[in-house]
Amino acid sequence: MKAQRAVIIALYVVAMFMVSIDGTIVNVLLPTIAVEFGVTPGATNGINIGYLVSIAVALPAAGYLSNRFGVKRMYVLSVSLFTLSSLLCGLAGSLQALILARVLQGLAGGIITTVSMTLLFRTFSPPERQNLSRSLVLPIAFAPAIGPLVGGLFSEYLSWNWVFFINIPFGIIIVLIGLFALTEFEIFKAPFDTKGYMLIALGLPLFMLTLSLIASDGVSITVVFCAIVGVFLLSSFYVHERKIKEPLLDVRLYEQPLFLSSSLVAMCSMGALMGMLYLFPLMYQYEYSASALESSLITFTEALGLMVASKLLPRTSRRFGMLLTVRLGLIGTVMIFCCIAIVGPSANPWLLRGLMFTVGICLGHSVIGSQLSAFHHVAKSQMSKATTLYNMLNRVGAAVGIALVATTLTVSGRYFSEILSYQYALVATVVLLLAGLGCSLLAKEQETILKGEKA
Repeated sequence: MKAQRAVIIALYVVAMFMVSIDGTIVNVLLPTIAVEFGVTPGATNGINIGYLVSIAVALPAAGYLSNRFGVKRMYVLSVSLFTLSSLLCGLAGSLQALILARVLQGLAGGIITTVSMTLLFRTFSPPERQNLSRSLVLPIAFAPAIGPLVGGLFSEYLSWNWVFFINIPFGIIIVLIGLFALTEFEIFKAPFDTKGYMLIALGLPLFMLTLSLIASDGVSITVVFCAIVGVFLLSSFYVHERKIKEPLLDVRLYEQPLFLSSSLVAMCSMGALMGMLYLFPLMYQYEYSASALESSLITFTEALGLMVASKLLPRTSRRFGMLLTVRLGLIGTVMIFCCIAIVGPSANPWLLRGLMFTVGICLGHSVIGSQLSAFHHVAKSQMSKATTLYNMLNRVGAAVGIALVATTLTVSGRYFSEILSYQYALVATVVLLLAGLGCSLLAKEQETILKGEKA
């Protein structure tokens, strides 16, 4: 039994790590890819947009698929598809072929995200999950932070194709272990909510596309149209899901204050983190004419801080209570983000590394703590749908964070110097953190892991 649990932890970490790192590792390679295919840098936006939109299409169905066909079966199939699509990405001979392969990769990644978390949370009880904090933080927050560093190394010493080829050996190993070492979980049969899926499979990608277009092109008629239609479809989905007996996603879970509060805190925290990871390399490279590798060596220390936070969280949550720990983490992150905005990129690189390291410690407590709290009272039969809802908000939060930073950068750049506009964009991420702090007030300490409770 212990060996089975160890295997599940390893499979969760490696699979989620592959999906999470692929969201940021490509960013620093886009100029290189544009030169190779003879296109403008702006034309490469489809590489990320296709990945983002396809994840949004796959996520809503992932919970149903794992309940209906089995967590193990869907895990193995989704990792197999992700591995195959990674091979196709690396072999792509044109930009169009690469974008299509990324769409396929995103579809697989959307299923992996939900199924992996379901696999983990259906195996371990709420008290046991506190001791899994390092396993939870690795793929969720550590991987996006080191993505630019790995991408920079590949850009410096290898070709962009290896960003995708590196997934193949890991994918093959995961599939083989999953086939022979995992046992299938209980299957929950229910009719498929076709209308609900159509509403969210159109509404969520449109909303995500709106945020991506805002980040790249600013506000336009196309953006406004996508936003209106996307919000309308998502609102219709919410109303529909509350009415039917067997919903695709049980939005009634949001009636639980702890699940709602923790999901919103995680969404705001992820938005602030991804906004920072998007903005800081641009700001640092502008000020020092630094390379992508040099700037990523600054942001990498944030990932080290996250690892420290994962080690400290079981102790701090038992001493102060999980909810207070999450709030203190958000307050600490707000203070450090403000310090980074004030000192700017011209500060001593080691000071910036130290500040990034402390960001990782503080934000790590919030990100991991909110995830542990969100599923504290969720029943096993609801776990797949709960993880889907949680991951959907996380994806939206990441897109909101990048869009907010990019929009602030564009607008402030019209009236202030470039360095000041970067600093104002950093302040915009603080707004997300304060929103997360406000959302944490929706839950009460008595509903979450109690102060002094032993893991």
